[in-house]
Order: sequence, then C-alpha cells, then structure tokens
Amino acid sequence: MGAQRLLAFLALQDDGAHRAAVAEHLWPDCTPFRAAANLRCALCHGRRIGTVNVIEIVGQRILLAPAIEVDLRGAWESARQVTSGGGPLPEDWDGLIVGLSRELLPGWTEAWLTLERERWDHMRVYALESLAQQFQMAERYLPALQAALAVISIDPIRETAHRTVVEIHIAEGNVACAVKHYQAYRSLLQRELQVAPSPLMTQLIKDSITM
Repeated sequence: MGAQRLLAFLALQDDGAHRAAVAEHLWPDCTPFRAAANLRCALCHGRRIGTVNVIEIVGQRILLAPAIEVDLRGAWESARQVTSGGGPLPEDWDGLIVGLSRELLPGWTEAWLTLERERWDHMRVYALESLAQQFQMAERYLPALQAALAVISIDPIRETAHRTVVEIHIAEGNVACAVKHYQAYRSLLQRELQVAPSPLMTQLIKDSITM
C-alpha cells in the first residue's frame, strides 16, 4: 500500500517533490524518522514494475519517470482545450464526457488528496459546462444534455447546469420536460438549502410557458 500511495502522490506532482515533503504528506502521523523509513520502503517496492523504471530520484527530489503516462494529465489537457473554446467540437464526445466525469481516486481518504480533488472537481465542472454550452449553440442537443447532466452528478445544486438542461428541453420543444426539471431542482434547493432558483431561471420557465 505504501508504494501505491507513493505512485499516486507523484502522479499529481508534475515536477516531482522533495523527499522530506513526500514523507511528510504520505505519513503525517509518523515522526520524521519513521516517515523517512516508510518512504525508503515504498521506494524499494515501487521504483520498478517488472523491467520498467517507474520512479526517478534526482538529488533530493522524487518524480515519476517521464515515460509513465498519467490519465489525469491527459484529462486536464482535454479540459483545458474545451474551456479554451478554440478548437472544433469533439466527435468522441461520449468518451470525453466519461473521462471528465471520473472522480480523482474515489474511496481514498488521504488528507493530501483534498486540495487536489477540489482542483480537479472545479476544472471538470467548468469544462463540462463549457462543452454543454458549445454543443447547445451548435444545436447538438444530445451531447449538450449529457454534458450538463454530468455536471449535475458532480455538483447537484449548481444552477448553471440545471439551467442548461432546461434551455435544451425548451429548444427541443419539450416544455413539459423543462418544467418538470425546474420543479425538481426547486424542490432540491428548498429541501437542502431553503432557497429558491434565481429569478433568471424562474423567468426562463415563465417565458417558455407563455410562448
């Protein structure tokens, strides 16, 4: 388990980390001496997988070998491309949405993951929302809806994603579906936070009913 935690930690550090910092983050409840010993043990078990060098040590820094591919880095790059809005809409939109919907190391409870999870969650939410809006503008409503619903699965109270879902239903002529989704969202907000949807979203529904 120590080697697995070490590899996961290094995968989140683009430029590696100092030995002391690695030991402190991975074994925060141990003395520095014990943490350093745990790190040496993890390095012994994790530096090679078969014949492949996985970890490199450069002076006092530890990092993943450059040849090791990290899925998260690819997902980050995809998210950056989407939020930049400069390229064509992806043809493999389903695979992209699935990739951006993945949690970072689900089930892990390590404290050092808290900030990294928060960073990734913010990035993927913005990327998925941007993707939904881009597909919506192109009148490609299925991928737009799937991207917006992926945002809602990550952050159920985020109004911008719910508003996109409502707008898509209205654009497709499914006013009843738009009203149903709005009512479900309004009930969720009242139950969880005792607040109402924004006037902008409420007006969107009113306008759709009077059209």
